[in-house]
Amino acid sequence: MKLHELRPAKGAKTKKTRVGRGQASGLGKTSGRGHGGQKSRSGGGVRLGFEGGQLPIYRRLPKRGFSNARFATKYAILNIGRLAELELEEISPQILLEQGVIKKLYDGLKILGDGDIDRAMTVKAHKFTKSAVEKIEQAGGKAEVI
Repeated sequence: MKLHELRPAKGAKTKKTRVGRGQASGLGKTSGRGHGGQKSRSGGGVRLGFEGGQLPIYRRLPKRGFSNARFATKYAILNIGRLAELELEEISPQILLEQGVIKKLYDGLKILGDGDIDRAMTVKAHKFTKSAVEKIEQAGGKAEVI
């Protein structure tokens, strides 16, 4: 097979349906919109979440708590087990970005305690979990908060 012999699969390419082009097309006259009503009108239809006049679910359910998502501090997270795989003595957010271990730094780097570490290394990050600090120090390393 050559490049010029390639063709789309049978039935993969279909013509766009043209509505309102005569009765014989099957979508003439009312163009598949039925006879009258809100949805038949140009620009007609109901807004998102509208339930036909019934009190919508977003108003029926109780609102509780508070969401700080807009101003929340988002951390790039990394487990101890992933650090152990790297052949480095000193680890910092910039080094991890260069190595491609983390894609984006966000507001800082947080080290989590999942996995094991077998050698001493200096880890610099914005936050650590207690278990992560324990495991780093147990291996003879240092956990430095930036």
